[in-house]
Amino acid sequence: MFIDLNKLLKLGFKGSHFQQHTIRLFLSTCPRFPPGQTVPVSFDDTIHHVSSLINQPKWEESKHLKLIVSHIPPLVASRIIAQQKDNIELGFRFFRWVCKQSSYCYHLEGRINLLQLMVCCNLFVAAQKAVIFLIKECSGDDEIEKLMGALDDMRETGFRLNYPCYSTLLMCLAKFGMGPLAFRVSRRMARDGFVLGLIDYRSIINALCKNGLIQPAEMFLSRILRSGFTLDVHIYTSLVLGSCRLGDLSEAFRVFDIMSKEDGCNPNSVTFSVLIHGLCEAFQIEEAFRMKQEMIDKGCLPSTRTYTILIKALCGIGSMDEALGLLNEMVIKACKPNNHTYTVLIAMLCAEGRIEEANGMFRAMLKDGLLPGTVTYNALINGYCKEGKVESAFELLSVMERRNCKPNIRTYNELMEGLCRVNMPYKALLLLRRLLDNGLLPDRVSYNILIDGFCREGQLRMAFNILNSMERLDLEPDGVTYTTLIDGLCKQGRLDQANGILGLMMKRGISPDEVTWTALIDGYCKIGKVANAFMFFQKMVDHSCLRSPHAFNSFLDVLSKQLRVNESNAMLGKMVKSGLVPSVVTYTTLIDGLCRAGCTRHSLIVLELMKQVGSLPNVYTYTVVIHSLCQQGRVEEAEALLFKMSLLGLSPNYITYSILVNSHVKAGKLDSAFKILSTMVRNGCQPNSCIYHSLLTGFVMQGRELNPEPMRSPSDIGGADLTMRENGEAYDFNHALREMDIGSAFELLDKIKKCGGSSMDVYNILVMGLCKVGRMSEVGHLVKDMASHGLFPDKTVCSVIIEHFGKEHKFDYCLEFIKLIVNERIIPSITSYCSVILGLRKEGKVEEAQRLVSDLFKFTDIGKKAAVSPYIEFLVKEDQPHEFIELIKEVEQTYRCDRPII
Repeated sequence: MFIDLNKLLKLGFKGSHFQQHTIRLFLSTCPRFPPGQTVPVSFDDTIHHVSSLINQPKWEESKHLKLIVSHIPPLVASRIIAQQKDNIELGFRFFRWVCKQSSYCYHLEGRINLLQLMVCCNLFVAAQKAVIFLIKECSGDDEIEKLMGALDDMRETGFRLNYPCYSTLLMCLAKFGMGPLAFRVSRRMARDGFVLGLIDYRSIINALCKNGLIQPAEMFLSRILRSGFTLDVHIYTSLVLGSCRLGDLSEAFRVFDIMSKEDGCNPNSVTFSVLIHGLCEAFQIEEAFRMKQEMIDKGCLPSTRTYTILIKALCGIGSMDEALGLLNEMVIKACKPNNHTYTVLIAMLCAEGRIEEANGMFRAMLKDGLLPGTVTYNALINGYCKEGKVESAFELLSVMERRNCKPNIRTYNELMEGLCRVNMPYKALLLLRRLLDNGLLPDRVSYNILIDGFCREGQLRMAFNILNSMERLDLEPDGVTYTTLIDGLCKQGRLDQANGILGLMMKRGISPDEVTWTALIDGYCKIGKVANAFMFFQKMVDHSCLRSPHAFNSFLDVLSKQLRVNESNAMLGKMVKSGLVPSVVTYTTLIDGLCRAGCTRHSLIVLELMKQVGSLPNVYTYTVVIHSLCQQGRVEEAEALLFKMSLLGLSPNYITYSILVNSHVKAGKLDSAFKILSTMVRNGCQPNSCIYHSLLTGFVMQGRELNPEPMRSPSDIGGADLTMRENGEAYDFNHALREMDIGSAFELLDKIKKCGGSSMDVYNILVMGLCKVGRMSEVGHLVKDMASHGLFPDKTVCSVIIEHFGKEHKFDYCLEFIKLIVNERIIPSITSYCSVILGLRKEGKVEEAQRLVSDLFKFTDIGKKAAVSPYIEFLVKEDQPHEFIELIKEVEQTYRCDRPII
């Protein structure tokens, strides 16, 4: 047998790893001949053996053959196919089979390589059959473009596509909506002497219409009519689709009406679905549902696609319950949801924070026999990460890989963002290595996530290291990158450097947006340089970036905190003159400033003004005023505001109740404080640790002098536990814990229980507090008392106890306590396990550490250890910051080389 090396070189055997491997293998089996000279290639035993096996009955089922073929490279496969030149059908069957069996031919590059070798052997008939197979196997526009490029190269060697190849190619281009390419292929068909049939015209028109290219589609429509063909429902539906893609619904309905009048061209389910989708894209949801009803009235049943379009539209406007109702309707009407239907619902449930329901939907999907794709897994992983459940997200990643669903770059970006959300940016950076191991490379989004994560942690040096790495890889930073860095610098008061980044950003032609300017304005306001902030505000106006009241709110915040009431009022007037409507935040900030200045009467006037202008106060607005009244000792007036809140349908939150409880405690009115607790519980608001801290402090320290409460606004608290954010009160609480005897703790528990409070929560707070002040023997008493009532500390409290023992290097106690709570079926967090494992390793207790790792897999019900262990070990591994610069360099080196092949 002979292969023309000149043909091989013409086909461009230079680029990919597959091609390089093949040419190396080829040359290793051949003597050295100059290009253009025919090279003899000897057959080896493997080729003869495989050729004999495939001529036997049921050869595709042979396990022995599969084992041999799994490592056959394209060159050897092509020579086996060449052996079947008298049985072209068998040769093609082997081609199709080897593409799914050989590890070299799993990917498109390897298959193209094999096709090129077949062409070099002049196996044109088998190659044409192979082309049809490869076209049908393409899973996206990237793959079809790559295949078409290879086919263009093969033309230089004399290989031509036949009509079935061209027709299949047009159908594939229509499937992926690649109109311009379909047009080019039609012209090449004509040059090669092929006459287009109706099915080809149908494919071209469909491809063009998917791109909204109506005029070129109409040109082909004219050719159809000139050729004597009649228009069918498929062509009409494509035209409807094209008009919808352009947003021209009136034209779409005009074509729809013409269809309805034509004989044999009545709209089908696809036509209706296209129109319904067009209406949903135009946010005409009610009209879309009317169209669905019209569809049913005309005897055309809605398809899975129809329902999915409507479900997605309902999710888009936040009508999640209606979308779930539509899913139930599908099931009742025996219309089976598909992967896309479930994925839309899972993504929306995750976006609304309904992660457990999303998980239930995922299980329902599996029960229906559907295999989730990468998009589905990504949606669920994103949902877990947003909830801070990173451990669950990594477990899901292991499930994903176990089911042979390959993660993509977005999967890893979601996980990196999740790690940054839980303040683990170094772990997110380490995840880059796993990304590389999967044959992927980080993109701009990956770097932006990392930069944002380190900026949030105040680790700006690492953020700039990542920026420099990004630039060295020729990945251009975008507006998000620079704005993130500017915001991080502003939060640290490094305004000069923030200005430098702004200059670099503008020098590179990236225009700052509203977020960028607002970050700078807020930064200057925070350090009291209002004049500088005004300068940037003017630039913001000059660049037409003033679209929301956020910048004004920054000014109002600093002016309010500086008690500059008149200037705050002037700023509000300036906002109105700019055509912006003050938000609830704007009014609340203004009220906060008035309260700080002691102008509570004026704050109440603004509160009424908000109702008149239709910007209804929220819970936080009322809480600011209630706090001010309590500071002035006007607690009865503060409590009266609670009633006014209820008239607006607002329920006080834990901060509101905390202020009132704390005020009574400070005044020594413990009975009144407990009454507020009872009211809170009756109104369905569960007391939080802040309230229990205050009650505990008052109960233990009654009759003694407490620290006077400073004049602080809830805006300084930022939604965290109010009591513990006050330094004096934190001291009082810790002092109370040190002074408290165990009898007082049990007495307090009884009083809170009578008010409807949670005994479990109080136990947990007492245990955590006593741990922090080092009273571990009392912790033991409380835990025993809990157990006598059938209670046990929750997972978080158990973790605190474990971590406290760990800090004191009492790892034997840690192991004993872990064993105790596991017996009670309370499994500590993975973080707790990690801290003990690391401590044991540092002390050289390797066997104990390994045993604890085994327990981690056993008790946390993680699943198959082999699949998930890399990810658990990743979370367990101690951060080693010195590794990260080396890791960045590794990424850079990988980026500059060809992408790794799995």
